[in-house]
Amino acid sequence: MTTRNDIEQVLWSACDSFRGKIDSSRYKDYILSMLFVKYLSDVSKEKRQDYIQQYEGDMRRVERAMSRERFAMDEESTFDYLYDHRSESQIGQMINVALSRIEEHNSGKLRNVFRAIDFNSQVDFGEVKEKNATLRNLLEDFHKLDLRPSQLGSADIIGDAYEYMIAMFASDAGKKGGEFFTPSQVSELVASLVKPKENDRIYDPTCGSGGLLLKAYKKVPSGKVAIYGQELNAQTWALCTMNMFLHRVDDARIWQGDTLSNPQNIEDDKLMKFQVVVANPPFSLDKWDSGFLTDVEADSKGKKKMTAELDPYHRFDWGVPPTSKGDYAFVLHMLASLDAENGRMAIVLPHGVLFRGASEGKIRRQLVEMNLLDAVIGLPANLFYGTGIPACILVFRKDRISRGVDNVLFIDASAEGNFEKGKNQNLLRDTDIQKIVDAYKKRETMPKYSYRATLDEIRENDYNLNIPRYVDTFEEE
Repeated sequence: MTTRNDIEQVLWSACDSFRGKIDSSRYKDYILSMLFVKYLSDVSKEKRQDYIQQYEGDMRRVERAMSRERFAMDEESTFDYLYDHRSESQIGQMINVALSRIEEHNSGKLRNVFRAIDFNSQVDFGEVKEKNATLRNLLEDFHKLDLRPSQLGSADIIGDAYEYMIAMFASDAGKKGGEFFTPSQVSELVASLVKPKENDRIYDPTCGSGGLLLKAYKKVPSGKVAIYGQELNAQTWALCTMNMFLHRVDDARIWQGDTLSNPQNIEDDKLMKFQVVVANPPFSLDKWDSGFLTDVEADSKGKKKMTAELDPYHRFDWGVPPTSKGDYAFVLHMLASLDAENGRMAIVLPHGVLFRGASEGKIRRQLVEMNLLDAVIGLPANLFYGTGIPACILVFRKDRISRGVDNVLFIDASAEGNFEKGKNQNLLRDTDIQKIVDAYKKRETMPKYSYRATLDEIRENDYNLNIPRYVDTFEEE
């Protein structure tokens, strides 16, 4: 049987073929794509063998049955074919052709998934001799791996190994790593706060490689939910698409493009609504509005200005966030995409959103006065890749008025004892996550940890949501 450890060892060994030659942020795409091809090939191979047995070698019936499978593979795009030709001088081009055939045969599911990747790249692999040696090593590493479903202890093994590798690459990539991966304990916490249920539509507008969506998906054991996401970066979008298939979430809809200026969650010219919305958007994104400004006239100083009228979906009618800080642009997009009856939403943000003034202060006031803000949770510092700054989670609910809730829960989970100190990064343990989720559920004031504030108290603080104003964590000397 193939264990998760077996898969991870092969992936590490494959990394060794690249280390020192190209940057890990580039070679991750080659390794994870090859894992995906090996998975598709092995699944297809086993299915074909099963059908040959079942139909006693009647190849017409075998081919008909194969055409109804999850993925279609022809002989020349299988991993085994590439492995058999691993010493060919044109092996880089042969892999590219195989990838484009896989896309072609599965265009409904895999269109463009491999378009940003080139196994024949001179930039990444160097001259022909070096390139061929690297690719031969790569194929030999993966050849050791048996990913036929009957050889996998559980259906999640391969998806979990894929996510583990993404996490390793993210940690390696430092600041860039945060762009495609949210640490899994933070994703677990966010998913637990919104409590997905059967028949929910779940959406992440900045979905990266899809880890947060998958955590939310796994909260519903029957899998009866619909998954939607959008990602700007084409390579990260491809990682996410493969991640969904490796976790057997075959009907996920993952769009590519700028969620703010070109949202793809459109139905009948309006924004689609979701019962659950989760996100860890890029912190304080600069020039978030540039996609709106292409046809806008510049003013006398040569500056183009974002206005609420430029958005056909009226997401910024409560205020236009400053160009240099996109945090509230994502908050407003998510709220506009939230189901009006029982929408639940949790978003990871930098602490600045709690107290910065100007247009952000106006937006914050609206969020409180419209009774949408449900909780403010301060996280420990240094949980994220490439940034030591502490973050918070804002939880919003659309059913607060119907439930008669008129307070906001503040939780300060940043103090020592609420996380495990790591060498490069701090870690939320299962007990820390449970403590936050329990406090959120109970909505009680707990000394030095949580405080239930009335809306009047927030008004008295002039809509400043800075956690120390509400949760007193002062220790006597």
